[in-house]
Amino acid sequence: MKIVDFNLNHIEQAMQIAAQNYNTERRFTPLLPELKQWPDFMPFTENGLGVAAIAEHKLIGYLCSYGTWDNAWDIPGLKHIFSPMHANGTVPEGRAEIYARLYQAAGEKWAQAGAASHGICLYTHDTEGQAQHFRYGFGMRCIDAIRQMDDVAALSPLSKEYSIVELKAEELADVYPLTDLLNKGYRESPFFMLREPVKEAEFLENALESRSIYFIARYKEQPIAFICAELDGETCIQNVPGYLHCKGLYCLPEHRRKGVSQNLLNRLIQKIKNQGYHYFGTDFESVNPSGSGFWLKHFTAYTHSLVRRIDENALIS
Repeated sequence: MKIVDFNLNHIEQAMQIAAQNYNTERRFTPLLPELKQWPDFMPFTENGLGVAAIAEHKLIGYLCSYGTWDNAWDIPGLKHIFSPMHANGTVPEGRAEIYARLYQAAGEKWAQAGAASHGICLYTHDTEGQAQHFRYGFGMRCIDAIRQMDDVAALSPLSKEYSIVELKAEELADVYPLTDLLNKGYRESPFFMLREPVKEAEFLENALESRSIYFIARYKEQPIAFICAELDGETCIQNVPGYLHCKGLYCLPEHRRKGVSQNLLNRLIQKIKNQGYHYFGTDFESVNPSGSGFWLKHFTAYTHSLVRRIDENALIS
């Protein structure tokens, strides 16, 4: 096995490996749509951060990434590099060894680029690839998941004090205080994620620009929970016709475990199903115990994103 820089000559074989790995995951997660077209691989040949594994003049694995994300997660000076689900892959035979060699070479490039935080998205059922990255000090951070467009099972009826409605554009300000509480909750244990507050005007502008769909739950006319969906899902399958992504869900603590979130999800599914959507996905932090429990109850995971923070003092100059 020889490790070389990823280049134009590798793209065709890399796309074949990407398709093979994706279709392997589809056998475990048949809800995933067929992918007939992959995102552009050209940026991976241009940023110089990718590597390829060659054996007998054939590509057997590759590990590429986007460019550096500066001040990642609002941490001053932290650079993060991420390899999305289509930017890495190997042939089935010898997967752990191939990934080990690939990351050793790519990690050196990423460190030379000043990135102390490294991320890679692997398929949920690629236990061999994940185990190798765990040996290299990676841990899970984020999960992509998908569900059918059917009603939520075992739906708990809400008492008459609750109401659920879809927000019109002129009513979006009603949900802003709840989104602010959601962001503040990210700072709590075991999250420990800083999300800078977003001003109301910026929130409203982003919601309108992304054509977000918001449903809000009220208790005695007071907003207590919301759910949101939009087209952007930061996943390869977001460009499949009929795909929509759940971008946020929050319920005040005193109203949890009463069926509010399940009913919000159900109302949203009913609406988007009537609009002709066939696939409904989401992503969430695995370090959120209550959120993970809810999402994995109603969605099926198909990727695990792993991260590693290296010692900044060891960055290669």
